[in-house]
Amino acid sequence: MTGAEGESIMATARPLPATGEIFLDARGDDRALRISWHYDTDLVVLSLWRENVCTGSFRLTVDEVPELIAMLRGGLDTAYAVARTRRHEVC
Repeated sequence: MTGAEGESIMATARPLPATGEIFLDARGDDRALRISWHYDTDLVVLSLWRENVCTGSFRLTVDEVPELIAMLRGGLDTAYAVARTRRHEVC
């Protein structure tokens, strides 16, 4: 967001909707990903937070959610397969 003279304005924290989740960043530094469903607009909002300031957001239509879930699931399956391979190589 930008203000009247082009200065950057970041949104401060709002309560998370009842149908949402917060994931803390592995790097720490008070970074987080908030995911919230907005049924009234058929959107899922993914927002990046640092401390109590929203630094960016992305709106995903509910029709796009299955594709995101499939991509995450495929990555998770691959990560498990790689971990199993490493475990067997060590033994």
